[in-house]
Amino acid sequence: MKIVVNHLTRMSEGHVCVAGIHVLSGQHVRPVLSSGSLTVEMLARHGGCFDIGHLVDIGEAVARPRPPHVEDHLFDPAAVKFVRQFAAGEFWALLFRMSRPTLRELFGDALRPQGRSSWGTDVGHGAVSLGCLLLKRMPRLHYMPSGEYKASIRIHINDGEADLWAPVTDLRLYRDDHATPDPKVAERIAQRIRKSRSVILGMGLTREFCPSTEAHPAHWLQVNNIHLETNPTWQLG
Repeated sequence: MKIVVNHLTRMSEGHVCVAGIHVLSGQHVRPVLSSGSLTVEMLARHGGCFDIGHLVDIGEAVARPRPPHVEDHLFDPAAVKFVRQFAAGEFWALLFRMSRPTLRELFGDALRPQGRSSWGTDVGHGAVSLGCLLLKRMPRLHYMPSGEYKASIRIHINDGEADLWAPVTDLRLYRDDHATPDPKVAERIAQRIRKSRSVILGMGLTREFCPSTEAHPAHWLQVNNIHLETNPTWQLG
């Protein structure tokens, strides 16, 4: 199974989440292991195959859908092979074809407000957990310095119905520990968003978790990756 990587997401230290577009079906596929998460050693920067815009053959993959994470496919990391790097224009055209202008069109009626400034789905609900969002209103990226909470990167999204501040888990905006936001990179991307004609956001729903004692478990909406039309295949390096 060949996928074009367009989601590269930070998780706990030393681990990542990867997803891509299946070249035959045009659907998102998330390679997963039977136990545990993918490690950073699977990234191209560490000698692996995964990076933004990479066409990767993940071998025989077995679907293991569990709503909303219907994209999950079990794979064997030893079978993964790098095929080629997508050109910038080719990659952007693929993302553009996948994109929709609203979160409702991506995630369906199961998506709803979760708290004051977040959206998501109830546990076990939702038809998909990944999508590409091309907003009519340009999003705004912000680095939030540490204070009462840990430092974070968030982006303001308004699609005409949903108005939220989504956490950004794009691996490229974090330091080498994959946990600490890089304020310089975040500001550089924020400036490029302001100057860009078009930005596509790789959206995702989290695994079930409860962010605080005042909240309830849910699948929370986040921005997995930010794709800029001027340089859509920007990589970790």
